[in-house]
Amino acid sequence: MRILLVGAGGVGSAVTAIAARRDFVTRLVVADFDPARAGKAVAAAGDPRFVAARVDASDEAGVRALLAEHGCDVLLNATDPRFVMPLFRASLAAGVDYLDMAMSLSRPHPERPYELTGVKLGDEQFALAGEWEAAGRLALVGMGVEPGLSDVFARYAADHLFAEIDELGVRDGSDLTVRGHAFAPSFNIWTTIEECLNPPVVWERDRGWYTTEPFSEPEVFDFPEGIGAVECVNVEHEEVLLVPRWVDARRVTFKYGLGAHVVQVLRVLHETGLDSTVPVRVGDVEVAPRDLVAAALPDPASLGELMTGRTCAGLWVSGTGTDGRPRRVYLYHVVDNAWSMAEYGSQAVVWQTAVNPVVALELLATGQWRGSGVLGPEAFDAVPFLDLLTAYGSPWRMREGG
Repeated sequence: MRILLVGAGGVGSAVTAIAARRDFVTRLVVADFDPARAGKAVAAAGDPRFVAARVDASDEAGVRALLAEHGCDVLLNATDPRFVMPLFRASLAAGVDYLDMAMSLSRPHPERPYELTGVKLGDEQFALAGEWEAAGRLALVGMGVEPGLSDVFARYAADHLFAEIDELGVRDGSDLTVRGHAFAPSFNIWTTIEECLNPPVVWERDRGWYTTEPFSEPEVFDFPEGIGAVECVNVEHEEVLLVPRWVDARRVTFKYGLGAHVVQVLRVLHETGLDSTVPVRVGDVEVAPRDLVAAALPDPASLGELMTGRTCAGLWVSGTGTDGRPRRVYLYHVVDNAWSMAEYGSQAVVWQTAVNPVVALELLATGQWRGSGVLGPEAFDAVPFLDLLTAYGSPWRMREGG
């Protein structure tokens, strides 16, 4: 498989390190707006199959030209959500498959943002599903860890564990700390601000999709493998928009263990307007406040040596088991930062995000996953994915009782 990877930041660099160990990759073009960053990722891999390139992710013609130049079969998008649609359209126009880890951006309802959905995450992509089907090409959307692995867990639970599902609740948390930093997000701050300050979406069978206020419905969730109790709150996330399209459940939610300090910082950013993406003039230049915040904070990819702890991504499922009895389980995946740094040189959060699209690409390359149109991970058989994830050396687990 010949792959164009767009984005050589933390996740993109981790993708490169993981792909270097897999034989299904015949060519990996690592492209970034900053050619030095792409070159660094390729040099670190030290693999003759890999080459670096420069690309502007917003330039559809330039992306198409790069795909054609290297004869790529698929584009893997490792940029932030602002660039989803140009890369998505460029892939369709070039006649290649497409994967991303975050979907097209939402826009809140103009009058009732905390009750009704406006433009939902992924709406712009699903609007082009017919064109992808007609072209016989696949756009596999939301194929990271969250969204991504949790969606695979939803498919597995529906097919193998439950006769009827009451709730599918994504619950993410960690005990990660970053030495020397009072506030240093372990993931892209631009995306973190976007998903945490937008109105969260909930799905209910009898109501459809609706929204609540940011950080609503706090609950304490006990995470496994020593992480322990973490307060989780509603956050806008793609799983809630993807899972109900393919998996039957009475309710679908996403809650994230942000912690009180992170919630406080995000609230301050919002109240001061520093979350805005609208440029303001500062002296002789114009800059979006959110871009300034991102530039002022440390690059998440650089934090690995300062981080300790584990991160957990998982899906809590309740309902009626295949034996007809009430059942609750938590399907989860834990990555210890010490392990990911020693094994791959990548901090835990970005590595956990990066491994899943590589697994998916291998399943597509070997023909174990097939499809056309715009599909989420839950549209495919979960077992080959979970088996291959374990074969990559990072097994998933299940806890009975939720």
